[in-house]
Amino acid sequence: MPKKAKELGPLAVKRLTTPGKYPVGGVNGLYLKVVTPEARSWVLRVVVAGKRREIGLGHYSESAMGVAAARAKALATREDIERGIDPVMKKKEAKSLLRASQALEMTFEQAAKRFITAKEPEWRNSKHGAQWTYTLEEFAYPLIGKMMVRHVTRAHVTEILEPIWTTKTETASRLRGRIEAILDWARVKGFRDEGVNPAAWRGNLDKLLSAPKKTKRVRNHPALPIVQMGTFMVTLRATEGVSARCLEFSILTAARSGEARFAEWPEIDLEKKVWSVPAEKMKAKKEHRVPLSPAAVQLLESIERKKDVDLIFPSPRSGRALSDMSLLELMRRQKLEATPHGFRSTFRDWAGEYTNYPRELAEVALAHIKGDATEAAYWRGDVLEKRRRMMVDWAAFIATPHESGDVIPINRTA
Repeated sequence: MPKKAKELGPLAVKRLTTPGKYPVGGVNGLYLKVVTPEARSWVLRVVVAGKRREIGLGHYSESAMGVAAARAKALATREDIERGIDPVMKKKEAKSLLRASQALEMTFEQAAKRFITAKEPEWRNSKHGAQWTYTLEEFAYPLIGKMMVRHVTRAHVTEILEPIWTTKTETASRLRGRIEAILDWARVKGFRDEGVNPAAWRGNLDKLLSAPKKTKRVRNHPALPIVQMGTFMVTLRATEGVSARCLEFSILTAARSGEARFAEWPEIDLEKKVWSVPAEKMKAKKEHRVPLSPAAVQLLESIERKKDVDLIFPSPRSGRALSDMSLLELMRRQKLEATPHGFRSTFRDWAGEYTNYPRELAEVALAHIKGDATEAAYWRGDVLEKRRRMMVDWAAFIATPHESGDVIPINRTA
């Protein structure tokens, strides 16, 4: 009969730091294997099917895997062997089950990307993928992007949609359809259980949200619909006055009204076609470089610079900066249900809905800082030339009137 090992207590085990294998007693064949004081693990010596084996039970940890826990695990392993269960095979089976389980898990963001990749070949317009990605990144991913797709519920979908249902109704309605399509794909692929799609409209969200076509749009800064921009710009360019030129400049640069009204000639570099807005004038308190499109440069070159006046758009009466009301009154005279600030929303909608430009690029153009890591990287790099191409495209888009059918539609079924 083999000699029974002395049963060591927690303190004695803790002191075993010299390399070697030490029997700790309590369960026959239980050893502490020491490689270094920081690398210690539990080993159980057993005989399985006539073969001597050493089975690892885990790393030594005074709190999580001390001697008492190791003895309990060693005893359970010996009991398995007595019942004819091979502990090595049991461990392999457990790993296989874990891998199989993990193979059936996928985050919502992963599912969305897989869905877009799968469906892109059938979309007639190549821009659909970018449009889907834009709305998902903007509204869905912040809440459910990292969530397992099988765990997305009606409450999550409602939380995404409610804040924009009355302010961005068309975008919200499309987003709902896109989430529904992604969750349907995940169900068919086995990543979600059978049941009602939490983003489905009929018999589901129609009980919680107003019908999109009957929803009265509410905006803090009402914006002009994209399809009306070209017609409005033709009218604006034909309108004389400093206020009209200031508003036109703010639209071409996607600037805030105050940034345009207080713009000064020393901030403009016509040779490099850049407007450098000082940090103290920016909401984010960070200098903002604005690439000037040929249309914006042409506008500036058409303005007569007044002697000893730095303001580009001084009030004809006072010589001081124009008031925000002066731009608003200009729009009211044209009977527009929009505000100067709303044109920034129109620009953002255009960039996201009708172009392939990354969402982060539009956010930098609007001088929005959200703290998102990707957007922060864009800010650090300034991406001036990439933004220049975007501003040139924006100026070209709003240069001429568009009929509703001229603007590329966005998957009307979603």
